[in-house]
Amino acid sequence: MGTVIGVVNQKGGVGKTTTTVNLGAAMAERGKRVLLIDMDPQANLSTHLGCGGPEGTVSEESEDITEPTEQVPESVYDVLKGNKTIKEVLIERSDNLHVVPSSLFLSAADLELGGVVGRELILKRALSKVRDEYDVIIIDCPPSLGLLSLNVLAAVDQVIIPVQSEYLALHGVRQLLDTIDQVRTVYNPELVVGGVLICLHDNRKRLARAVADTIRAYFGDLVFEQVIRTNVSLAEAPANGQTIFEYAPRSSGAEDYAALVEEILNG
Repeated sequence: MGTVIGVVNQKGGVGKTTTTVNLGAAMAERGKRVLLIDMDPQANLSTHLGCGGPEGTVSEESEDITEPTEQVPESVYDVLKGNKTIKEVLIERSDNLHVVPSSLFLSAADLELGGVVGRELILKRALSKVRDEYDVIIIDCPPSLGLLSLNVLAAVDQVIIPVQSEYLALHGVRQLLDTIDQVRTVYNPELVVGGVLICLHDNRKRLARAVADTIRAYFGDLVFEQVIRTNVSLAEAPANGQTIFEYAPRSSGAEDYAALVEEILNG
């Protein structure tokens, strides 16, 4: 069966979606069969890849910022509700890269699924039907520790925690690690922290270097050697509905995510 990875941090703006998209794209570039799942109601991953957005739309490629053109009624929301299977809602972005889009309806999942027996394991059960069809499944978590993130933590083999190299980088990470320990005890005894990834890093700044050193001291061997440098192409790619390898394959962003995949596969 394929490896299932959750990209999680309850702090927003730390590079979760960028990492999910481009880690998956880099894996696909290496010939791996990859499924990306957007569990964030903001649907940033879906929009990033031109596979839908907050209004449930899919975009066509354009030289300008992509505009919604075609409705996509099914999403991971329908999977959690039990109305669709993952195979029925996924979008084949390329031969090796498939995407399960998100929906704004996910924002009400905590309320709608609150009374469902085994609600924490809905995603795990859904994934069990497709795990053997992919080499890796990567899930983008919402910036919170509610029912959606709990479903992800109960379903994955490991988590990657993106951490920005800024002053408040470690804020809340202790709570996240405590939550992971609780999920491991109750729902998923095999769950491990696959790595901590330093993102949005500018080595020219003294503070960024100091924070990176603090992160490495705090997490030790869990921190990936590869860091993701601040790169304008990584910020521009989503507006074009493209991965960094499609938008700017020679950029430092593409280099960093390609190197990260090498570290993961060889680690």
